[in-house]
Amino acid sequence: MFIAMNTLDKIIERIKPLDSTAMEQAVQRQDRLTKPRGSLGALEGLSIRIAGITAEPVPRLKHKAILTMAADHGVTAQGVSLYPAEVTRQMVLNFLAGGAAINVLSRMIGARVIIVDMGVRGGLPAIDGITCKMIDFGTKDMSTGPAMTREQAMDCLVAGTEIVEQEIKAGLDILGTGDMGIGNTTSASAITAVVTGQMVSEITGRGTGIDDAQLAHKIRIIEQSLTVNKPDPADAMDVLAKVGGFEIGGLAGAMLAAAANHIPDMIASHLSAEKGHAACLRHLGLEPLLNLNLRLGEGTGAALGIFLAESSVNLLREMSTFSEAGVSDIQ
Repeated sequence: MFIAMNTLDKIIERIKPLDSTAMEQAVQRQDRLTKPRGSLGALEGLSIRIAGITAEPVPRLKHKAILTMAADHGVTAQGVSLYPAEVTRQMVLNFLAGGAAINVLSRMIGARVIIVDMGVRGGLPAIDGITCKMIDFGTKDMSTGPAMTREQAMDCLVAGTEIVEQEIKAGLDILGTGDMGIGNTTSASAITAVVTGQMVSEITGRGTGIDDAQLAHKIRIIEQSLTVNKPDPADAMDVLAKVGGFEIGGLAGAMLAAAANHIPDMIASHLSAEKGHAACLRHLGLEPLLNLNLRLGEGTGAALGIFLAESSVNLLREMSTFSEAGVSDIQ
C-alpha cells in the first residue's frame, strides 16, 4: 500500500497548470491565420487548450490511442441492467475481433484500441491484444457492503498509471478513455451523487435501456448502497472503494498519468445521454464538444473527440498566415 501511494503521490506532484506561454503563442498564431478571427469557433479554443496541455505552441497529435478498460460489477446481482454480467466478457472478445463500435471509429481516426482486463468475471484468454491488470473477478455487491478494499482501489489507480506511462514510452500523443462493464452506470451514478452532492434520482440514467420500473429499482439500489457504505465525499479513495469499479479506478489512474505527462485526455468529447454526465461536466467545469445523444461507452465519444482535437491542431499548424499567403489582413 505504501509503495502504491508513493507512486501516485509522485505522479500527482508532476501535474502542473496549463502552459500559459504556449497558449499565448497559439492565440497569436490563430489570429494571424487566413480566416476571420474566431471563425473556427470551438476548434480555435480547443487547439489553444491543447497547446497549454502539451506545452507546445503548435502541437502535433499523431500517436492516438483509446484505452478501454473492462471489469464486472457485483451489483448486477440486484437486476440493475437489462444484460447479464457475462456480456462484459463477450464484448471484450468482440473488441478483440474488431467488431465493436469503438473498433470502427478507432480505425477511422487511426487510433489503436488498448484493451485492459481490470476484473472480468471468468477471466479472459492469455492472447495478444489484452493487457491483464486484473484486481479480482469483479467487484463485490456494493448494495450490501464495499465494492472493494481500499488496497484494491489503490491497485486500480496504479494499474492505470502504469499502462499510460508505458504507452508514452511508445510515443503516445493523445489518450481517449472508455469502459466496458455491465452494471457500471450504477456505480458511476453512485460516485456522481457522492461527489456532486446531487440526489440519486437526479443523476441516474437508464444505462442499457431499462424501463421506468427498472429505473426506479436502480435508483433504490444506489440509495441503499450509499446508506450501507456511507462513502466520504472528501476522500476519493473511500468513494472508489465503497461504490466504484475496477475499470473506473483504472481510468482515473490513467488520467492522472496523462496529465502528469502533458498528454491531452481531460477534454469533454461529448455530452452523454446518461443524466449523470451533465452533472459531472458541470462539476469539472468542462464544456462538451459534441451532443449526439450517445450513451454507449467503450470510448466511442472519445474517438470522435480525438478527431476534433487532431483537426484543431492541424488547422493551427497547417493553415497559412496572412503574411505567408500574401493575403491582406485587417489593418
